[in-house]
Amino acid sequence: MTLPQDVIGVDIAKDWIDVFFLSTGRAERVPMATAELRAFAARARGALVVFEASGGYEHPLAEALGAADVTYARVNPRQAREFARATGRLAKTDRVDARVLAEMGRALALRPTPPADPGRARLAGLMGRRDDLGAMLRAEMARLRQARDASVRRDIGSMIALLRRRIGKLEAEIAAVIGADEALSDRSRLLRTMPGVGPLLAASLLARLPELGRLDRRAIASLAGLAPHACDSGRFRGKRRIWGGRAEVRRTLYLAGFIASRYDPALRAFRRKLQEAGKPVKLAIVACARKLLTVLNAMLRDQREHRPAAG
Repeated sequence: MTLPQDVIGVDIAKDWIDVFFLSTGRAERVPMATAELRAFAARARGALVVFEASGGYEHPLAEALGAADVTYARVNPRQAREFARATGRLAKTDRVDARVLAEMGRALALRPTPPADPGRARLAGLMGRRDDLGAMLRAEMARLRQARDASVRRDIGSMIALLRRRIGKLEAEIAAVIGADEALSDRSRLLRTMPGVGPLLAASLLARLPELGRLDRRAIASLAGLAPHACDSGRFRGKRRIWGGRAEVRRTLYLAGFIASRYDPALRAFRRKLQEAGKPVKLAIVACARKLLTVLNAMLRDQREHRPAAG
């Protein structure tokens, strides 16, 4: 892989970004406005720009960088803080964070984040809103179970009906966005040939895991937060645990792993073998989710439909 001419760390706030150019040591603050972000992106050509996922505040920056064909890496905030602690940077200010991100980009082999094409960007926004309404629906249903007053129950029932209508409309929009984009439509069709993968899981993976089909199985499992990490010291051998990665993808794949392990013969046999060996149910489902992800990754890599195991 060709090394970038420079690494630029960017700490993102609501109204501005703090920027640190590693090659020159120059720091500056850029307003979070379209024209200023485009000007910054033009100056960043040939560099690797590193920034944290920031709850959506990073989207304007990512769009400006993508439009200027600038390579960037969007990293997990936890990973960035662990790098800062490992290098003795305990202070936390915007400018310090920008410098830490630049140094992290130089020290680690960060994978460039695929630029968000307009279709996938819109899909991600719709999926995020669908998740918001889903959380609101679950909360209202929990309140309905506790409510005793008839008037309160009617009001909650009306809200539940409204939320279900809105979710249905969003799901129709999600399907339309995928259907209107040939690449998204083809990838969705392939994913849905796997038992346990329905329209929403396919849409979630397309929106939130664009690297699917482009990385090896270990790398994609790590991105999804499904890679087991060792906890060993000396003669002590601790339990392997999963952590980090993209939480929304991990939660969705956990549910999909549970469903697929009921309907796909190979995953069903895999889960049964683990549980017969004494593995806890949750661990077995996580293993099924990881195996499911590996299969989906290979399907998109090879551009092939799912092939059920013989017999």
